Amino acid sequence: MPESSAPPSPASGTVPSAAPSATSSPASSAAPSRDPGTAARTVLGEADIARALTRIAHEIVERNKGAADLLLLGIPTRGVQLAHRLAERLAQIEPTFSGEYGTLDVTMYRDDLRRQPTRAVGQTVLPGSLDGTIDDKVVVLVDDVLFSGRTIRAALDALNDLGRPRVVQLAALVDRGHRELPIRADYVGKNLPTSRSERVRVRLADVDGGADSVVISEVASAGVSTGSTGDASTASTGESEATL
Repeated sequence: MPESSAPPSPASGTVPSAAPSATSSPASSAAPSRDPGTAARTVLGEADIARALTRIAHEIVERNKGAADLLLLGIPTRGVQLAHRLAERLAQIEPTFSGEYGTLDVTMYRDDLRRQPTRAVGQTVLPGSLDGTIDDKVVVLVDDVLFSGRTIRAALDALNDLGRPRVVQLAALVDRGHRELPIRADYVGKNLPTSRSERVRVRLADVDGGADSVVISEVASAGVSTGSTGDASTASTGESEATL
């Protein structure tokens, strides 16, 4: 959820329409680049991320034999933007898909609130056409980095309060391993073997500015919890799956 500073939540009951993402044309990061000053290396560039999302969209359509009753729910922060981009691609692949997507806030379902109590509660927003229910829908949770699995566990608990979907699937841009719960992704953009002394950061242009990228760096000190973006969150560094 990964997890860092969250962008402004959409107004309650509304979901932003799928608008074309700003694109540029940087070269694919086939060979990871390294910043000698920070010992960080870029493992995915903008073109790589775009290709991964296009492939995931096709896999979603193939696995579900279309996009009927399909609902994408992004986990803040960057999972929401990734859900937006996937919705755009799905609408291009399947003209019957409405392009709608939603936001699933899992803050109050996390199991680390006692250790990190100062978390801002976000919004869960479903497309207006659903009338507030996800019953009998094919729900695809979208997150940036899958790490311990605890954020996804929280997301499943949050879904229980919204209804009873027919199927729940998980799409993650990056799977970095180190699972602590029996949770796996159905759709993965990139599997990145990492050590716990490394941090994975997903940077998206519409959240962080600059070009899209996935960067791996060493944790600066023993006092910093090891992790990544996506499954646990360190408040505001652009990381989601750091400790949860």
